[in-house]
Amino acid sequence: MEGFRISVALARNVMPFGKTMATTTGNSPKFDVTVRVGCSLAYQVSGSAMLLLNLKLRPDRNHEVVFEALALGNDLWTEEFTDSHGNQVHRVKLAPGLNSIRHDAIVRVSSRPDNHDLTNTTPQLPGDLPAALLRYTLPSRYCDSDKLINCAWEKFGSVENGWPRVQAISHWLHHNIEYRYMSGRPDLSAWDVLQRGYGVCRDFAHLAIALNRTFNVPSRYVTGHLPDIGFPDPDNHMDFHAYAEVYLGGQWFTTDARFHVPRIGRIKVSSGQDAVDGAFSTIYGAATLSYFQVWAYQVARDTVGVGDALDFTQRLDNQWTIRTDPVY
Repeated sequence: MEGFRISVALARNVMPFGKTMATTTGNSPKFDVTVRVGCSLAYQVSGSAMLLLNLKLRPDRNHEVVFEALALGNDLWTEEFTDSHGNQVHRVKLAPGLNSIRHDAIVRVSSRPDNHDLTNTTPQLPGDLPAALLRYTLPSRYCDSDKLINCAWEKFGSVENGWPRVQAISHWLHHNIEYRYMSGRPDLSAWDVLQRGYGVCRDFAHLAIALNRTFNVPSRYVTGHLPDIGFPDPDNHMDFHAYAEVYLGGQWFTTDARFHVPRIGRIKVSSGQDAVDGAFSTIYGAATLSYFQVWAYQVARDTVGVGDALDFTQRLDNQWTIRTDPVY
């Protein structure tokens, strides 16, 4: 795309042009699958505009970043800061005309599914929770749990508190709310989605969060990438994914009512009270998103670098078989 300038080879041979931010880490034996994730965005600007970009991968016990780069075309001014939820956000001043942005990363994940290390799932009383987590028990703009109290207790009040109830909520949503791709709207809360009966992944996440919060279980909204490892997608959707996490036994665990099956390879970008905190970009001023592409797919270890052309013939996922990296 015009206005986009970056050339980045493998992590051992980096040649950035323009403005590039990168992070690297070592390797861990528990991560035996390699994934490439990223996105390419373009914004058309007719006047003055600024972006908050929420694209940088969040440190997490379930993945390891081998190399990550964020490139901003035309040497755009930017500053990085950490928001109140611990997300790494870039404030970017856009220039008139076309502004292109690309995020690309090579990440290692485990071939074991969600919550494989789930042991202690005892819920804590509000009085025993860390003070910083209390906000995740409260209603928010899109997770209006105060409107769902009667519904929640009617449907799930008799289920054992903790993980059994979290799973019951996920199961009910998966089978009673219809998933409709491209049906999302930015003005719908959990209550609204419950009334209309269908939505996208963010709507499933908002409902799961709101229902769990009615039982004082800290629940947060998560955005990130979800490659199709061991789970073929016939429609080949590659998009940002939203789901929920609940805090039980002193640890955060995944709950994803959109799929309601353990998945492999979640790579977290951000978390917060709801979608306000997880938006990949927030626009201030006269800018419109004119191009949008997201990728998240498994590759063979040490065969692809950030900045390389996308080549989906190298893709190893999108099938039931799970392929792991060789042990070196």
